[in-house]
Amino acid sequence: MSNIQQMIEDLCPDGVTFIPLGGLLDYEQPTKYIVKTTDYDDAYEIPVLTAGQSFILGYTDEVDGVYSASKESPVIIFDDFTTSFHWVDFDFKVKSSAMKMLRLRNNRIGEVDFKFVYYAMKCISFTPQDHARHWISKYSLFEIPVPPLAVQSEIVKVLDNFTELTAELTAELTARKQQYEYYRNKLLSFTDIENRGGQKCEIIYYKLGEVCPVRRGVRVVRKNLKEDGVYNVYQNSLIPLGRHSVYNTPENTTFVIIGGAAGNIGYSDKKFWAADDCLSILSSEVVSSRYVFHYLMSRQKYIKSRVRKAGVPRLSRSIIDNMVIPVPQIEEQERIVAILDRFEKLTNDIADGLPAEIKARQQQYEYYRNKLLTFKQKVSA
Repeated sequence: MSNIQQMIEDLCPDGVTFIPLGGLLDYEQPTKYIVKTTDYDDAYEIPVLTAGQSFILGYTDEVDGVYSASKESPVIIFDDFTTSFHWVDFDFKVKSSAMKMLRLRNNRIGEVDFKFVYYAMKCISFTPQDHARHWISKYSLFEIPVPPLAVQSEIVKVLDNFTELTAELTAELTARKQQYEYYRNKLLSFTDIENRGGQKCEIIYYKLGEVCPVRRGVRVVRKNLKEDGVYNVYQNSLIPLGRHSVYNTPENTTFVIIGGAAGNIGYSDKKFWAADDCLSILSSEVVSSRYVFHYLMSRQKYIKSRVRKAGVPRLSRSIIDNMVIPVPQIEEQERIVAILDRFEKLTNDIADGLPAEIKARQQQYEYYRNKLLTFKQKVSA
């Protein structure tokens, strides 16, 4: 950092020139690169991209109309309506016509680092207020600082190091999630019941409603919510609807959303209010609610496949009541829960493990990006 700061002081003592993005970048319409069919399959080779958060929508076998990009010849894909964008250095097709492909203007090659422009665009704070195309009318008019090329290159090196570290951590997190799912499915399939901790593990299969109290929540209206309430209210999402001054569900309880975000499975280690689109599954003498949580998570794909999609998504209570669950002795349940809790904390806990590390690195990257890309504007004589 100190080397770059010294370089800026030496090469830009009076500030730097600011240039509109439209003066640096050319754009191309996506028409000839739009995918013809959405029959995606992971076995195909060509990714279909969106400039939104999902980025890769799927893979296609179409070989015509592929946009050619590479490490040596990258491109920025830009959503003309939302103004979100991505850096792309591999061949692709696109899903939407509401996109532009951005590249350096020919007359800027050799004086501007394309990746520097990308990072500078990340510092632009702009939220579209209308459903309109924004590149020509607004976004291309935003000015970014353009220091000497040597400064640009050093800044890019620093920011690339941050993004590469975050990418490595994200890849590790993906691998850990796959590992977690593998062990969760293995532990809960009981295919090795003859050798669980050196002892035979006896399994009894029950319908969930037979072995656990399953309770539907009680409707609550927004006027009953309290800003200073102590207890979360879960209604049709894993995100609390608000807070309440009373609770109707004890701590350490699994719950299933049956309306709205139907099929989502949650767990609360604190008392809460379950509203009428929330099923609570309490512990019993035979099975712990935390064990039920892990088992339902292993069956979430099936549970979500049973959600009625027409209108407001709904999940019938009978799907949960009648789900067959393998129930080992309490000691084996506790052993399974302890193993899976450690995996879940590592892969999902935003206050600990890899998610916390990724968040910290992302914040560090954004801090240095904004600091490095803040320049004094040169005043014309």
